[in-house]
Amino acid sequence: MKILLIEDNESIKKGLKFSFEENNYEIDDTNNVESSIKYLNKNTPDLIILDVTLPDGNGFDLYKEIIKEKQIPTLFLTAMDDENDVVKGLELGAEDYITKPFSTKELLIRVKKILLRNNKKSKIIIKDIIFDLEKMRITKNNKELELTALELKILQYLIINKEKTVTRDALLDKIWELTGNDVDDHTLTVYIKRIKDKLDTDIIKTIKGIGYRIDGK
Repeated sequence: MKILLIEDNESIKKGLKFSFEENNYEIDDTNNVESSIKYLNKNTPDLIILDVTLPDGNGFDLYKEIIKEKQIPTLFLTAMDDENDVVKGLELGAEDYITKPFSTKELLIRVKKILLRNNKKSKIIIKDIIFDLEKMRITKNNKELELTALELKILQYLIINKEKTVTRDALLDKIWELTGNDVDDHTLTVYIKRIKDKLDTDIIKTIKGIGYRIDGK
């Protein structure tokens, strides 16, 4: 599980990074709005711990304008303890809220609960692509992409095997299972190309002579 910590206090960052890594979490960090946006343009962490007060902006605005659209679970971390701020963060769609000073142990428990809760959801997020497995709907930057039913099934098969190489033979067998039709190697290449073109992103990697792999988080 990868966590992004957006916090400008170096001592807090150092302490949290140590504690989370000790608990087998992969954690990246940024310290302002600008660097966070740059990070999120290239990465999709499993969870964000977001300080409300940042040197170049407001965590609420960063969440509302960038993070919420990406549907990344977020926990607000702040020195503010005003009830209105707590309500505001939760109404925006944040998963949780904790105020400084706080117990690292409590934060770890809250993070674990958020991740467990979200792992049960049907949406898989890879970079700027969101695949809703329950609705069989794929969106990019909040816009639904038009894939055929078979293209969606092929993409679903690749996504549920994310980070694993799926052989061409396995995909051909899957297409036969879905359609009852034998498909040759050339036709599979055409399907994959169409899917890549519609996604217009680099999440599908061609493993020469073997098959394909979905990369990215």
